[in-house]
Amino acid sequence: MKSQFTPRALKAFQRRLLGWFRTHRRDLPWRASRDPYRVWVAEIMLQQTRIAAVLPYYHRFLKNFHTVESLARAPQDKVLRLWSGLGYYSRARNLHRAAKGIVARHEGKFPPTLEAALALPGIGRYTAAAVLSIAYDVPLAVLDGNVARVLARLGAIRGDLRAPRRWRQLGDTADSLLARSAPGDWNQALMELGETVCTPQAPRCGACPVARWCRARALNLTREIPAPRSKRAAVKIRIAAAILRDPRGRTILVRDPGAHDDVLFSRMWQFPAVEVAREPKPELAKHLSEILNVDAASLDLEALPAARHGVTFRNITLLPFLARVQNLPKRPRTRVVALSNLSRLPVSSATHKIAAAALLP
Repeated sequence: MKSQFTPRALKAFQRRLLGWFRTHRRDLPWRASRDPYRVWVAEIMLQQTRIAAVLPYYHRFLKNFHTVESLARAPQDKVLRLWSGLGYYSRARNLHRAAKGIVARHEGKFPPTLEAALALPGIGRYTAAAVLSIAYDVPLAVLDGNVARVLARLGAIRGDLRAPRRWRQLGDTADSLLARSAPGDWNQALMELGETVCTPQAPRCGACPVARWCRARALNLTREIPAPRSKRAAVKIRIAAAILRDPRGRTILVRDPGAHDDVLFSRMWQFPAVEVAREPKPELAKHLSEILNVDAASLDLEALPAARHGVTFRNITLLPFLARVQNLPKRPRTRVVALSNLSRLPVSSATHKIAAAALLP
């Protein structure tokens, strides 16, 4: 890749892409300032999440936590509640932990060095490079899926881009092309190009400001590069969940993930639930007797409409059951809440889907 650019051509390439970005860049809220806190929050939210999905969460999050100090002081449950529905909740937990570290060790400022940034929870090489280049003009190149695709097409690089050796080569290429006088704009320009023009399918080569330097376009390979990644085979899972409701419209939530992995409910408040193999109702009743010490035979579990849910490679069918009870069981690691007030707690989108079935008219 580097060999395709003479020093003069590289400067022309950089000028062209930077000029395009400064004219066509989208008006996104985290671009309104170079405040490292706002940039950092945006970069964490944007990990594996579309911009359109992030926007309302970003506004709401910063309205509640307008500084890193306010985030550090907040209880984790409030942080998770404001993150609820955005997914990948370890991001929120790490963001909260990192905020505490920034206040305790860096006087409330996101550290301006790569070593210190990487020492924070949830900060990897990409996030550190993005925040430091955008907020502090540190000359660090970013490499994510969008940037890798752009670089692969520019150099007509075939094969799995995520293969360790090829990924390192792409990282070296990104560093060699970096416009060191404007690293923040440069990194955002490459990402913007990948998100809006050099897209995975049907790239808009006619709108590309650097098409003249693209080897894949010259070789008519833009639809073949990058090579599609092999996907993990989908796994079908059925989860039965119990909504115990008393005459006052209250229900009980638990914190124990139960007999399923903790990805689905993200280790937050949830309805008692269990992965089922054959007969959902008796298997759920048995689970309830074990974790809540209730008489399963006394429960009349009424099947509610099922819901679909997807988490990475899992295709999940949620099977809610409603049980009307006079009194909710009192056990450790449980919480009683009005079913209509569930949104006030940190719960996952799967839990919201289960609750919705019980709230149907």
